[in-house]
Amino acid sequence: MSERDYYDILDVGRDADLVAIKKAYRAAALRYHPDKNPGDKQAEERFKEAAEAYAILSDPEKRKLYDQFGKASLGSQAGQGFDQEIFADFGDILGDLFGFGSVFGGGRRARRGRAGRDLRYDLEIDFEEAVRGLETQIKLPILETCKTCSGRGAPEDGIETCRQCGGRGQVAFQQGFFTIARSCGQCGGTGKRIVKPCRDCAGEGRVRRESTLQIRIPPGVDSGTQLRMSGRGEAGASGGPHGDLYVVLRVREHELFERHDRDIVCQAPISFSQAALGAELTVPTIDGDRKLSIPAGTHSGTSFCLKGLGVPTVNGSDRGDHYVTVRVRTPTRLNDEQRKLLEELAKIEGEETLEPGLFERVKSIFN
Repeated sequence: MSERDYYDILDVGRDADLVAIKKAYRAAALRYHPDKNPGDKQAEERFKEAAEAYAILSDPEKRKLYDQFGKASLGSQAGQGFDQEIFADFGDILGDLFGFGSVFGGGRRARRGRAGRDLRYDLEIDFEEAVRGLETQIKLPILETCKTCSGRGAPEDGIETCRQCGGRGQVAFQQGFFTIARSCGQCGGTGKRIVKPCRDCAGEGRVRRESTLQIRIPPGVDSGTQLRMSGRGEAGASGGPHGDLYVVLRVREHELFERHDRDIVCQAPISFSQAALGAELTVPTIDGDRKLSIPAGTHSGTSFCLKGLGVPTVNGSDRGDHYVTVRVRTPTRLNDEQRKLLEELAKIEGEETLEPGLFERVKSIFN
């Protein structure tokens, strides 16, 4: 038992309320805790004194006796140190900061059920579906909460309080001046024992079923996009929360379109005469066919932009653009009239031509 006055130990006035006493104890506990002062016997004694002082001053009846008659009136009640019930309020002080989460008050509460596993589902969609978005259904086998027993693992009359821990989920033992609490090995920390397992889940509280889920894929997604469906993963054990479901997308290649970030690119073949004279083309886009004017004298590889016809931003309102790259087709087979017209054009332009028959022979070499 400490010989010092309890109010002096916590550095509070005799009229201090419980809030002030708790605050003072917290400050002393943080200052003198053995984990912060390894090997310091004086700090260890201060820590014990603070615990003893709080044990008395936080209890209205003990505090009344102490105020009227001093420590002698408390008898064996003083100096008890680490009463697990008294220090339940300080799991946040000593548990979170010093790793003693099960020391103060933890033994009074049964362990919460474990959260269920997160799941992954790989979904393949078409290029157009990725751009436009869609709603679809997926089916996957999943551990769900047993409906027969509501996840308890047994009917209501098939569960009893664990006799070893008395329903606390933890058992305590003394180690030095600490009272250490650990999970009960009999009930696994739940505080309950199943004596009559559920016939459908055999006491597990979960059953595996094929689940059908409706999912919405927003416009603008791409390969590798992950959609998180909160709480749609596996059910937790012992009534724990569900995990999450992650739908990972893969977009199939399109026969005409390529995606470059939020832009769509496609190729449009045009003839030599269209490139030279200009033309009006009908080109495909993700929103249907569109008209595109090709000016005279267009070179092969020139790109034209159709504004706002690209990929939308996911959960946004703006869109990329659609680019059409023209490729001039070089004729590989010419009839007599075509050859004659081209030869005349070459003469007008002052270009030399190959003698008849030589053109075909040269072309065969490169083929």
